Amino acid sequence: MDLSDWLLLLLLSLLWGASFFFGKIAVSAWPPLVVVLARVAMAAAALLLVVRLSGLSMRVGRGMWLSFFGMGLINNLIPFGLIFWGQTEIASGLASIINATTPLFGVVVAHLFGQNEKATGLKLAGVAAGVVGVAVLMGPDAVHGFGGALLPQLACLAAALSYGFAALYGRRFRAMPPLVTAAGQVSATTIMAVPLVLIFHPPWLLPVPGATVGLALVGLALLSTALAYVIFFRIMRRAGGTNVTLVTFLIPVSAILLGWAFLGEALLPRHLAGMAAIAMGLALIDGRIAGLVRFRRG
Repeated sequence: MDLSDWLLLLLLSLLWGASFFFGKIAVSAWPPLVVVLARVAMAAAALLLVVRLSGLSMRVGRGMWLSFFGMGLINNLIPFGLIFWGQTEIASGLASIINATTPLFGVVVAHLFGQNEKATGLKLAGVAAGVVGVAVLMGPDAVHGFGGALLPQLACLAAALSYGFAALYGRRFRAMPPLVTAAGQVSATTIMAVPLVLIFHPPWLLPVPGATVGLALVGLALLSTALAYVIFFRIMRRAGGTNVTLVTFLIPVSAILLGWAFLGEALLPRHLAGMAAIAMGLALIDGRIAGLVRFRRG
C-alpha cells in the first residue's frame, strides 16, 4: 500500500466510524432490517445516478450481477443486519471493538481459501496487536458490557466473519470500475431486502422518523455506504482484500481524534498507547518492517 492507499483507508475509517453512530440513532426508531433497506436503497439510488452521469454502464452481464448478489449478501445484508440488531442491545463503542476483529477473520479466510495471501507469523502478530490496541484505545468503559449481552455480541462477531469472507470474495471485481461495483452490490442488496421488509416489517405500520433519525439515515446511506463503498472497492482493487479490512482498526482511532479535535474531549494516555499498538499492528501486516529487516540482513 502506498501513501494514497493509506489516506483513502483513513477516509474510509471516518465514514465507517460514523456508521456506528448513525446506526445507533436509526435503530432507536426503526427495526434493524428496515434500517438496512433504507441504507442500501438510498445508497443505490445515489450511486446509480452517479454511474449514469459518469457515462458508465450497469450492463455487465448476468454472471457479474450474480456476483453482485453474492457480495451484497455477505458484505451488506448479513453484516448490516447483525450489527444493527446487536446495537439495539450494546453500545456503539463495543460494537466497533468487536468489528475490529474483521482483519483477523480476513487473514484466516484468505489463508484457508485464497491463493495469494497466506498468513505469516508477522501478519498474525500484527492482527493481534491491532485488536489489543483497539481494546486499549476504547478503554474499560466501552468494554463494560462484555458478557452481559452475549447474543448481540456474537451477532457482531458473526458480522465480522461475514466481512472477512467478503474481502476474499470481492477480489473478483478488481477489473470493474469501483463506482459500478459499489452501485451493483447495494442495488442487489436492495432487491434482496425489499421482500424481507414487506414480510416482517410492513412499511405502512412503521412510525414516521423524526428529523434526527432522518438525517442519520441520510448520513448512513450517502456517506457511510455510497461514498464509502466507492473508496472500499478502489482500495481493494489496488491493495487487496486483506489490506482493506485494516480500516476496522482505524475506525476507533478516527472517533477518538474527531472527538478530541472538534468536541473538546480529552486525549488520554491510554488513547496514545492504543494508537501506538494499532500503528505497530498495521506496520506488521503491511510487511514493511519484515522487508526492512531482510534488507539489512542482506
